[in-house]
Amino acid sequence: MTSPPTAGSPETDETGYMPAPWAAAVAVMALLAFGVLLGSAVSPAPASRARTPVLVALTRAATKAAPPAPVSQAPAPPPVTQAATPSPASTPEPPPASTTKAPAPSKPNAQSKGLSRPSTRAQLPPIKHVFLIVLSGQSAAAFSPGSPAPYLAKTLPHQGELLENYFAVSSGELANAIALTSGQGPTTQTAADCPLYTDLTPAAAGAEGQVLGSGCVYPRTTLTLGDQLTRAGESWKAYVEGLETGGPGQPASCRHPVLGTTDLENAPSPQDAYVTWRNPFVYFHSLLDSPQCAKDDLGLGRLAADLKKTSTTPSFAYIVPDRCHDGSETPCAPGQPAGLPASEAFLRKVVPEIEASGAYDRGGLIAITFDQAPQSGPAADSSGCCMTAPYPNLPSPAATPTTTPAPTATSPTVSPNSAAAPPATPAGGGRVGLLLISKYVKPGSLNVTGEYNHFALLRSIENLFGLGPLGYAGAPGLLAFDSSVFNAYK
Repeated sequence: MTSPPTAGSPETDETGYMPAPWAAAVAVMALLAFGVLLGSAVSPAPASRARTPVLVALTRAATKAAPPAPVSQAPAPPPVTQAATPSPASTPEPPPASTTKAPAPSKPNAQSKGLSRPSTRAQLPPIKHVFLIVLSGQSAAAFSPGSPAPYLAKTLPHQGELLENYFAVSSGELANAIALTSGQGPTTQTAADCPLYTDLTPAAAGAEGQVLGSGCVYPRTTLTLGDQLTRAGESWKAYVEGLETGGPGQPASCRHPVLGTTDLENAPSPQDAYVTWRNPFVYFHSLLDSPQCAKDDLGLGRLAADLKKTSTTPSFAYIVPDRCHDGSETPCAPGQPAGLPASEAFLRKVVPEIEASGAYDRGGLIAITFDQAPQSGPAADSSGCCMTAPYPNLPSPAATPTTTPAPTATSPTVSPNSAAAPPATPAGGGRVGLLLISKYVKPGSLNVTGEYNHFALLRSIENLFGLGPLGYAGAPGLLAFDSSVFNAYK
């Protein structure tokens, strides 16, 4: 048996001797246990070390511009989903669907705002100035070879195109002039050249832009071609012969009777051949109540001065001779010439002045017609075209008194002829013809393919300036001038 160590024995001696084996084993085990404890205290657990790199990677993905692909896809599941489920049939579908739907709203919007008119204008010649000369009381025979007016029947047709099937729209010079400038149908008073200068009442709104009632002077809301042009930034003027020479106390422009009184200038006098009803614009409050009346409704003497410069030449000029030169068979005064020979001097002066102007040379159109054909005598002509129903403001035709109601907002209105519906009421002012002179029509040409009237001429002028139609000028199917008329425009 071994005795326990005592003091000074080798196990406890500090001189460098090794301890006993069991003591060394105990010491090693204690040292290893201490190391494990120390490592646990200094380092995190293995699970924490596994999460730490992921957190660091996410932090870098948020701060770097170009993160690794696996990390960048993680926060954007929609692209990853689309890429993971491609479909050749479905993938091309979205683009066509969006492409088809995008322009669809713009089409109705453009039409509702009248923006489709420029496309119509683009198909027409670039006419910038229209000179409309309105004579009176003759038929289309005035342009024929046997006419007593050789300048009108021979010289001028060699320069332009004659539309033989062109009609006035009513009986009454004033009614036709109003139709030409506003698209309004006749009233009983305008058909009689308005002997009493009164407002049209009750001025109810009718179909196709018509103002319903009795009287002559239209309300302010009823527009004319002049109003349209002014609103569109274009210019217009009426040049009425004799308007400025009325004598002391008479205005030199915008001359008209006092509202509600008898028109004392309803017939010419030896001293004054001007008559109010040859000047249709003074029958509209839209002009009468405006300072433009004094500026735009002028005497014929202003035309030559305005033609000297393109900048002073209006876009639309309405030109009428007085009763001594308008072609009517009724003399303006005892001993004065009448009929077509009287209109020759007027035309020989005015037409060359227009043709010599810069405005005509840069895109001008001269149109010459008559307000109506003779309405009495052996050459009387009340034929018409392009209408199938009576005008709402006129009395019902005697032949059909039970089928035409009194004027209401839903009264039958003018509508174009068609092969399926021949005209039931061919009311009109006779076949008067229309001569067009322009570089956009072939000289010496004759148009017999279409039928036109004063409403069609108004619509054609509106088309040239990109304007919407007024009144009966907008009747569905009404023919307007196209390439068949502008036969020299390519």
